[in-house]
Amino acid sequence: MSRSTTYLDSSTHPVVAIVAGVDKDVERGEDILMLGYSLVMMAPIFAPIAPPRVLLPLMALVFVVSVCVARLNFLGIRDKLAIAMASVGGRQDLSLLRPINDIFAEHPKATLGEGFNPLKNWQRTAKSILGAMMINSLWMPIFYALGLQFAEEKQLSLLNRAVLEVENKTARWRE
Repeated sequence: MSRSTTYLDSSTHPVVAIVAGVDKDVERGEDILMLGYSLVMMAPIFAPIAPPRVLLPLMALVFVVSVCVARLNFLGIRDKLAIAMASVGGRQDLSLLRPINDIFAEHPKATLGEGFNPLKNWQRTAKSILGAMMINSLWMPIFYALGLQFAEEKQLSLLNRAVLEVENKTARWRE
């Protein structure tokens, strides 16, 4: 699947093309996170051949990789949106993209370096320790990475709501 480097490839209205491109990339980010969930849910298949001390860290690693790739996708959306808006210029109708720009102004709230630092995320760390105490100590990294996964999913859902809001405003241009 090839990835476009710009949102202005189509011949439709520029705002509609930008929103369609952002929507497509948001779906890609959601698919990345869902792939992480799916791979972890398939982990019991390997339980008969892999001991928990091997399998559980691999599950956490899958979450970490999907979080990192989803964040790179999110930042790529932000960069492509900025390039597209700059190339279109000072059009009046670009103000319709404000809900999407607002999401990028607020998120991501923390860098991945801060997200992966247990000392800067006391609440996530405490929840992970509590879950590990209830199940198994090897589950702590899984719970911690799952919290990161939830944070990325929240960002993408907020962006998806903003895209839907802009799509509703620009529906007349797509007809």
